[in-house]
Amino acid sequence: MITLRQHVISLAAVLLALGVGIVLGSTSLSERLLSHVGEERDSLSQRVDELDQQRSALRGELDGARRFSAATAPMTVRGQLADRDVVLISSWDVPEQRLTAMRGLLEASGAQVSGDVRLAEAVADPERADQVRRLVTRLLPAGVQLPTATDAGTLTGGLLGPLTMLDQGSGAPQVSPEERAAALAGLAEGGFASTIGEVRPAPLALVLTGGEQRGGGAADRAGFLARFAAQVDRSGAGAVLAGAGGSADGRGAIGVARADRAVASALSTVDNVETSQGEVAAVLALSEQLDRRAGHYGTASSAEGVVPGARD
Repeated sequence: MITLRQHVISLAAVLLALGVGIVLGSTSLSERLLSHVGEERDSLSQRVDELDQQRSALRGELDGARRFSAATAPMTVRGQLADRDVVLISSWDVPEQRLTAMRGLLEASGAQVSGDVRLAEAVADPERADQVRRLVTRLLPAGVQLPTATDAGTLTGGLLGPLTMLDQGSGAPQVSPEERAAALAGLAEGGFASTIGEVRPAPLALVLTGGEQRGGGAADRAGFLARFAAQVDRSGAGAVLAGAGGSADGRGAIGVARADRAVASALSTVDNVETSQGEVAAVLALSEQLDRRAGHYGTASSAEGVVPGARD
């Protein structure tokens, strides 16, 4: 007869054997899992090293392409704007380095920069729009008619366009030197624009801007620049609005201009002017404007091609 003591001992032995089995099984499973994880880690580490090498190689290729593009840019544009004057107008967010590079490429194309006008951020401030409208009306030279639109961008373009561009039909200045000097001085006194050196009227205008506008009033500033450039374009033989990366987005001047069919049909745009490729596109687009053709270039999805002549 099995006693209670024998029964307890048997039960304890079964439980002990079960526990030992579980421990041994778990240990074996853990060893297999750890071995597999180690193999996966080594494989991923090797893949990361390979990707780092590929990234370094691609970065080297990209840097080489940029250097090649910069080196060949002057040859690409040579003679495109021979004996043509171009007025350079830039917004507040364009760095001096970009202005210098663009000026140099324009000269390499045979053009001469006839004026350097820089817009202050205040001119696109929606809270100062009424002040801009009043000043533009007051500074308007005799014989110059403002457009019927009442937004500050169009009106400012309606003033600066005739001041800086030759009449498309006659090729003659639209205002006297004295009227030009007085109006530009008035804009400077108001804190809305400034000039570097003398400004002579030109048949073409290059309007440079930065990337996407940020912060409060970003959409208003982008709209101001797009409408300003469109009105400058109407004032002479043609204009190109060129911005940096991000300018073709919804809050960028290029994006606003391309979204407006009436503007996009006449005003050329470039959305990557911070690159040598974009600088070349801006010069070639100015040449197109002389033939009364407009196009939209760069790397954004809304561009027709990277440069004129290479449309998708």
